[in-house]
Amino acid sequence: MTVHHHDGTLVSTQTPALGDTVTVFLRARANRVFVRSTPDGEPHFTEAVVDRVDGDTTWWRAGVEVRNPVTTYRFLVDGRWVNALGTVDHDVPDAYDFRLVTYDPPPAWARDAVVYQIFPDRFARSIPRAAPDWAIPCDWDTPVIGRGPETPRQFYGGDLDGIAGRLDHLERLGVNTVYLTPIFPAPSNHRYDASSFDRVDPLLGGDEALARLADAVHARGWRLIGDITANHTGDGHEWFTAGERDLYYFDADGDYESWKGVKSLPKLNWGSAELRRRMSTVVRRWLGPPYGLDGWRVDVANMTGRCGADAYTHEVAALLRAAAGDALFVAEHAHDFTGELDRDGWQGTMNYAGFLRPLWSWLRADELDLPDFLGVPGGVPRRDGRAVLATMREFAARLSWRTLVHSWQLLSSHDTARIRTVVGDADRQEVAAGLLLTLPGTPMVFAGDEWGLRGVNGEDSRTPMPWDRPGEQDEATFGRYRDLIALRRGTTALRHGGLRWLYADADALVFARETPGEAVLVLARRASGAPVRLAGLPGGENVYGGAPDLRSGDALPADGPTFQVWRLLT
Repeated sequence: MTVHHHDGTLVSTQTPALGDTVTVFLRARANRVFVRSTPDGEPHFTEAVVDRVDGDTTWWRAGVEVRNPVTTYRFLVDGRWVNALGTVDHDVPDAYDFRLVTYDPPPAWARDAVVYQIFPDRFARSIPRAAPDWAIPCDWDTPVIGRGPETPRQFYGGDLDGIAGRLDHLERLGVNTVYLTPIFPAPSNHRYDASSFDRVDPLLGGDEALARLADAVHARGWRLIGDITANHTGDGHEWFTAGERDLYYFDADGDYESWKGVKSLPKLNWGSAELRRRMSTVVRRWLGPPYGLDGWRVDVANMTGRCGADAYTHEVAALLRAAAGDALFVAEHAHDFTGELDRDGWQGTMNYAGFLRPLWSWLRADELDLPDFLGVPGGVPRRDGRAVLATMREFAARLSWRTLVHSWQLLSSHDTARIRTVVGDADRQEVAAGLLLTLPGTPMVFAGDEWGLRGVNGEDSRTPMPWDRPGEQDEATFGRYRDLIALRRGTTALRHGGLRWLYADADALVFARETPGEAVLVLARRASGAPVRLAGLPGGENVYGGAPDLRSGDALPADGPTFQVWRLLT
């Protein structure tokens, strides 16, 4: 069991104000404990006192003055440091210190969200619609073209009323937040090349259909999230075609910057005060009635506001979050996001780097043959459980706890291969889904993963939902997702509890999620291995996975793949 432990739940408040003194607690076997903070950049030490003793566990208490908007702290325990990476016996940079953040927090409802991602053209359609001139019309059963010039032109005709008509499926699954990829008009099925931000694409049913969908979602007590491209527009966008050059990056010869050199996606210039005004208006408009979006996912947030010497990203994030009021703002970053957050802007990220990538490398199928690892050449590497844990801890340690738990954890998306393709079978997908629903963070399920759909890349994964093809509906996988979501939603420790990593080897990960009144133990195993025994482990009732109840001193199951959860006796 962990000797020294602290995480962002072991504080008197996660939403402090400047000038507050926050009480922080450390579980430690120690003779003397100090907490070190760095107000205004200068180290300051406060000696901790014993708060209580529970059996062989001693809890220490100290106060941290919240002097700066982001206040960092760590513990000194008998000459060793305890920071967000754990206990170390050498001096380490402040980058891995714990953090208290005073900026406005994400909306309270987001703490309990389970997000379901929908690619509107492929989810469900309410009525047949004539294909536009740019499109290749497809029947719902037409195979997806996963790569090539025809890929963005395939038109299946899914629409917003079609989504509203299938909300019972989401209810049965147990999710409570719907995230739509872009819904603005565009000459593509993905709509990341918008021609306007002022109206909903008529092919999706127009503005009225969005209002109807929002009403239907909110009537169930759920939330609805939109998708905004703040980095670029399409070259057919009304601002671009009207020649409003100050909103983009034009040179003296009439050439312009674009997303990764794709000329159909001209890059927005956030040095323009007029662009800032317009985009703030766009963000606010769709959050208000009658549409009532509850937040935004921001496409390629890592590039937004950056172009050569221009570095407006953090200004843009703060501007748009302020424009959004109390809505949720989650940023897309496909790689290292740690320098972008806790800055009064994006309230979380799509956690590809700190969650999806390590899980893929741990659970990947033996015969997996993908051309790259989410853009990294060489395919998906094979890594063991210790490497996976190291990656997860490294990224999580550079965020506040508040930002970590409001970041979207995901196993696949419209931009990646499907998780079933990556792991190869239903049992390993269960292990992946189990970690998705039990680790800290906001779980996001890509529509169709719950039925075990496959795809080798993002475009190939944008599969029409097989509503009328029961042979493609893996109901056993659906049942596992449903049960795991229900477990999360019914277990306070899985939604609001802290995290203690207890064990890792090549094939097994073990951790506890804890609140003052509840604790659960989780075992994720990718393959059979040696039994795991944890000293001091209390007994517990198995609540997922079917293993026997635990008695004190029992070994954890050695067979695998398996995913097991026990509610521990406290």
